[in-house]
Amino acid sequence: MKNKSKIKKQHIGKDDTIFEINNSNGGQIDLSQFRTKPKFADSQKHNNNKNNKNRTNNSAKIQNNKDNGNIIVRRNNRKGKVRKNVGSESWLKEPVGLRVVGGKFRGSRLVYVGDNRVRPMKDRVREAVFNLIGTVVCGKRVIDLFGGTGALAIEAISRGAVAATVIEMHLPTAVSLRKNLESLNLQDVCQLCKTDAFFWAKNREMHPNDDIAWLVFCSPPYSFYIEREKEILEMLCNLIDSAPFGSIFVIESDNRFDFDRLPIKPLPNKIRSYPPAEIAIFTKTELNYSAAEFNCLEKKG
Repeated sequence: MKNKSKIKKQHIGKDDTIFEINNSNGGQIDLSQFRTKPKFADSQKHNNNKNNKNRTNNSAKIQNNKDNGNIIVRRNNRKGKVRKNVGSESWLKEPVGLRVVGGKFRGSRLVYVGDNRVRPMKDRVREAVFNLIGTVVCGKRVIDLFGGTGALAIEAISRGAVAATVIEMHLPTAVSLRKNLESLNLQDVCQLCKTDAFFWAKNREMHPNDDIAWLVFCSPPYSFYIEREKEILEMLCNLIDSAPFGSIFVIESDNRFDFDRLPIKPLPNKIRSYPPAEIAIFTKTELNYSAAEFNCLEKKG
């Protein structure tokens, strides 16, 4: 029977463009196919949008103040709840605190696309994580499974990591991530993979094939630990099996996930809480690998 590779499809924008991720294209999405401004279906739709924009611009009401003859500009106040979520606006912005906190790129600002699905790790949490990792970050190869802004990979490179593979499937985020890498001239040491992290983890031919130990960051949307827990655990099992000994894994979740379910149980002093984030760190060693293999077989079974 002919083997059929699993196909991952992603719908982007209003034009219903479909990108396929499969073995034939190496799991990569070509960013050149992505249009940041979707085309209008017809000229009537374009005209309607233009008219709506004009009506918005003309919402300011100007009236003459009869008492002193001055012109007063009054703008219509929007009623309803104010949107407080960071990233709720559609334009590009740089939220306060999104910067590299240590190493040679310390203080460098990072672009953030402003999308709610992207959850950059806070500066204080990122700094605490790298304090827990310590100087062993030097010489490691970074694997950032849910890249987002690229802040974790860039922070690691800034502190001495030699290379990074950053995986990001959401195309607008990948475009912004690439800008962050280019702004610091990291294109030669950071590989941006526009693909699905679960797909990447299953395909060992996509993994680095040298003996450099990894520094793996698993920081997905918190809901994945509930809705896709089995996939998350299988992904970690695949990566533990593939990673060289001495590789470090950093897991970020919220308090709904039990770290005891991880293939390698973190030491108590490597579990920290920075609400809402919960951080666990463990290292693949020869001693705990056999137990991890057993746990992974049990979870896959």
